[in-house]
Amino acid sequence: MSKRCRMLVLLWLPLQLAAQADSLTVATSPWELGGYIKNLQTLLFFSGNNTPLLQDNFFHHRLNFRYQPGDRWELQAGLRTRLFYGDLVRLNPAYAEQIDAAANDWLDLSRTWVNNGQWVGHSVLDRAFVAYTAQRWELRLGRQRVNWGIGNIWNPNDIFNAFAFTDFDYEERPGSDALRLRYFTGFAGSVELVARAGRSWREGALAGRWVFNRGGYDWQLIGGYARRDWLLGGGWAGSLGNAGFKGEWTYFYHLPAEGQRHNLAATVGIDYVFGSGLYANWGVLYNSNGQTDGSIISLFDFELSARNLYPYRWSTLTQASYPLTPLLNAGLALIYSPNTSHPLFANPSLSLSMAENWSLDLVGQVVMEKSDSQGYHSPLQAFFLRLKFSY
Repeated sequence: MSKRCRMLVLLWLPLQLAAQADSLTVATSPWELGGYIKNLQTLLFFSGNNTPLLQDNFFHHRLNFRYQPGDRWELQAGLRTRLFYGDLVRLNPAYAEQIDAAANDWLDLSRTWVNNGQWVGHSVLDRAFVAYTAQRWELRLGRQRVNWGIGNIWNPNDIFNAFAFTDFDYEERPGSDALRLRYFTGFAGSVELVARAGRSWREGALAGRWVFNRGGYDWQLIGGYARRDWLLGGGWAGSLGNAGFKGEWTYFYHLPAEGQRHNLAATVGIDYVFGSGLYANWGVLYNSNGQTDGSIISLFDFELSARNLYPYRWSTLTQASYPLTPLLNAGLALIYSPNTSHPLFANPSLSLSMAENWSLDLVGQVVMEKSDSQGYHSPLQAFFLRLKFSY
């Protein structure tokens, strides 16, 4: 079988399996199978560059599997398959290695099935865990999403699975190879302990969380060790009048002789839905080790983690979205950091529900900064067109 045929089989065979599995997903069946397939087209425009335009594309298929034979046991798995092609693949010989390195946690659950300089095909199990529930106890083992974040924008409490706001195309977000034990103390309360695997103790994580409700607010406290940091943090979620009010903070005490400083990451945000349907969201992030004079280039090469969610000392996000029609929604997000180069990230978007299970999205990402030689300018503009079918 040719490489091109193998590409088509890996992308489309799961769709056929899902269609055949319809008879299994009735109310009495323990099996569930679903997912989506989408295509993302990207245009990158560079100002003052020898290569003013680059094109990048990929097909993305996702297959979600769930098996629950009874009230106590559950098995879940998620297979993410992507086929990349375009200028970025052609110009970067290490493209496949970089994709594969970013896909896994401790276990290697991925495979690069095409890599010929023009195409890169990659598949990864980003979810694969078994869960056991008994009364107020829940135990999960395997690759899973451990979501401790509260805020709508940045999450310093999300120490296991930090994600970037700019990565809009990964709805499921990363997973961790971990053991998670949780005890529910009541309707809105729980205590849990999570151990994340690592190649050594310094690369792993062991932390706990206590969730409770007081004064009409949901609160949480976290503490433990994660990737060479001792940490202590907390967060809240509630309301100020009719507006949502959330915040998080985590202090990271770095181990000596590791080349990094201790760090405080903190965020607060407010969101509100107006009677017209307009949604507004505002938040600010403080990163005590963030840059105060870095250029916009820092946005593309910083090491993402819960201690470093955005590369600058202070950042503020203003976001709004509005339904132009019942099927068409428009949005705009702006992230500004008040340092010497005044970096600004602009993220306009349009989302159209074309039909049942079909959606079309147009997304822009434009960065701007100030320099002595060029004044306030935009060195990079990116535009994305995404077509998605869910089943």
